[in-house]
Amino acid sequence: MWEICANKYVDLIDAYGFELIRGQARFVKEDIVEVNERQITARNFLISTGASPSVPNIPGIKDVEYLTSTTALELEEVPKRLAVIGSGYIAMELGQLFNNLGAEVTLMQRSERVLKHYDPEISEAVTQALTEHGIEFITGATFNRVEQDGAIKRVHITVNGQEQVIEAEQLLVATGRSPNTEALNLEAANVKVGDRGEVVVDEYLRTTNPRIYAAGDVTMGPQFVYVAAYEGAIVAKNALAGSEEKVDLTVVPGVTFTNPAIATVGVTEEQAQSSGYEVLTSVVPLDAVPRALVNRETTGVFKLVADAKSRKIIGAHVVSENAGDVIYSAVLAVKFGLTIEDLRSTLAPYLTMAEGLKLAALTFDKGVSKLSCCAG
Repeated sequence: MWEICANKYVDLIDAYGFELIRGQARFVKEDIVEVNERQITARNFLISTGASPSVPNIPGIKDVEYLTSTTALELEEVPKRLAVIGSGYIAMELGQLFNNLGAEVTLMQRSERVLKHYDPEISEAVTQALTEHGIEFITGATFNRVEQDGAIKRVHITVNGQEQVIEAEQLLVATGRSPNTEALNLEAANVKVGDRGEVVVDEYLRTTNPRIYAAGDVTMGPQFVYVAAYEGAIVAKNALAGSEEKVDLTVVPGVTFTNPAIATVGVTEEQAQSSGYEVLTSVVPLDAVPRALVNRETTGVFKLVADAKSRKIIGAHVVSENAGDVIYSAVLAVKFGLTIEDLRSTLAPYLTMAEGLKLAALTFDKGVSKLSCCAG
């Protein structure tokens, strides 16, 4: 899919009159970039070099033939066993992909629960669903070392004081991403980077050099293609049209394309409490949603988080089939400050997964078992 999008952008270059130069660019001065021994100067620059898979500092890992999110998709054969270091959205999406193709998949992580930054109800539903699909989760693991013996990779871990060895034909490392800034010589451009090497930007996406902007994954903000496109449009307005438009990433939906899918927008219950909100929550298990019953896929959950004083919806979290389609309605609710009563007063079409949002709105004050069969 990414290759399709990339080709589309390349195909449009001539239509917009851009010049494409392929090569490694680096700053030589604050206003000069060099690529293929050619020096280019401009009034403004945009850094949008993205990010690449990062590799954790585990003894022996550099001596092992491991996969990343890129090379895993280049395999021509499905391994019998796949071990995955990490259990974030990339690990789970690729882990389930290979699981569906017939591989035995084990996901390992340091934290005690999957998706630790999500609400516990979401983590529990995801863990249950993917476990039911045959994926094994190992949490709370300490990674001691990695080694390779012929075609077999071994990951030595400690869990609850007990040492274990996970063997697999292929090892996928999916522990996050690092910004692509090392080769840019940003010091020459007076562009500051953060602790992870990310380009530091202000609310207008300007770097510490006001002539240079940055957008997308290189800033280590939300790593979604639609965020990068949104930021790129803001940079174009600010750099070329002289606008002073601020970036607003307070309401960014995120979707993990597992089965069931995971979709979220706004704050979690814990984040809301940490921000000083008095919180109301509503949790509806997927087996209370008619569409899920019809599908006979009832492992999942809908959760809404609201401000108790204003009763505005400030967070929505879904684990279900088509959760990514459902979450857009919640994006509008959070962005435009809709209340519990606003959601209750809307009509939700029967036998759609989106009806779960209406059910969740109805159950802030009463149990889902007391509702009729249709949320209306």
